[in-house]
Amino acid sequence: MTLIPVPRPSKSAHNPNRPVNALLQVQIQHLHHAERNLPLRYRTEIYANAIRTEGEAAVYIREVTEAIHRAHEDAAKERTTGAPKRRRGLAIAAAAERPSRKRSSEVKTKVKTKSGNSKRKKK
Repeated sequence: MTLIPVPRPSKSAHNPNRPVNALLQVQIQHLHHAERNLPLRYRTEIYANAIRTEGEAAVYIREVTEAIHRAHEDAAKERTTGAPKRRRGLAIAAAAERPSRKRSSEVKTKVKTKSGNSKRKKK
């Protein structure tokens, strides 16, 4: 495999006080959307719309990324520990049986004859 040399960025390239650009703003919006889908205990206390500098964006991106990783790790642990699965719906102590339905083979259908008269036919 061919190695591709990547030059180091200059020291002046790192400026945490620089205003965020459009690419960072879109990334912040995506992370904010992902953060809203996390359980409350994993969410950050950072107001995403107040981020104005690259330094603030870096802090927010780091915290949300770590929160997503923690949530994923905790969910994986829950799955492997054999925790009982939550069932959807209500737990009912006694359930009544449904009355049986007629099968499609027992249903009577109308068949039209050539003369236009209809007569019942049992399948």
